[in-house]
Amino acid sequence: MAFAIVTDSSSNLTEEVIDQFDLHILPLTFMVDGEEHHSYLKGQKTDLKQFYTMMREGKVITTSLPNLKDSRELLEGLLASGQDVLYIGFSSGLSGTYQAIDLLLAELADAYPDRTVLAVDTLAASMGEGLLVWYAAKMREEGASITEVRDWLEANKLHLAHWFTVDDLMFLFRGGRVSRTSAWAGTLLNIKPVMHVDDEGHLIPLEKVRGRKKSLKALVDHMEQTATSPVADQTVFISHGDCIEDAEYVADLVRERFGVTDILINYVDPVIGAHSGPGTMALFFLASER
Repeated sequence: MAFAIVTDSSSNLTEEVIDQFDLHILPLTFMVDGEEHHSYLKGQKTDLKQFYTMMREGKVITTSLPNLKDSRELLEGLLASGQDVLYIGFSSGLSGTYQAIDLLLAELADAYPDRTVLAVDTLAASMGEGLLVWYAAKMREEGASITEVRDWLEANKLHLAHWFTVDDLMFLFRGGRVSRTSAWAGTLLNIKPVMHVDDEGHLIPLEKVRGRKKSLKALVDHMEQTATSPVADQTVFISHGDCIEDAEYVADLVRERFGVTDILINYVDPVIGAHSGPGTMALFFLASER
């Protein structure tokens, strides 16, 4: 039986992937100077370069969960049309989005008892969440059932590695991720953090390196240590905070070191970018462990 795949705008998937797999997106929202914006609207392109320019200019940006009225309308429309629903959600360790949508889905499951309604807390973020959605969509395309896809996601989500770095620690300080002292010291000494998303879905600093190029290479070094073989056959996702040249540099390193040919690059969306800032760089792949 056909089933719909629903995810959040925080999955950072390209419009081409969304259209190719007929995915349904719940847009998270952000506020700039008191004005509300959606991270994603079907058929409309968010000017992400302008968003990051506003951040560099010091605009105050806050974020919030998807609009529950709009989310209910989308999800109920799918169920009313006779489709089962698989929701693949943003890490509960970073956002309240998953909990809010999971509660909504429980209500809708009671209202539509003949439909199958399943949810997966990916404990993932950005294109790490997006890569899990991509695998789910590929499985559905190949004929897997909604339960088979859910079970694969649960079995493999902690093998989806996320390696991040940022260019300006002050944005992590404003988001509460590092202390003021660490942010100032790191900025003065040109220290760049290398971080990952752990098994509980939290963003955790693991090491520090001096200089931007070293931090970018460190992401690929971690991939070399844990990526599952054959690495060359993997699909790799890269997301960036308005630093496409750095994203292409990391992609080139991945191609040269591992022979990977299938690489997708896209922006970090505003809801995540509001906390990590311009210059965010992230690399996602399947691994023996996160």
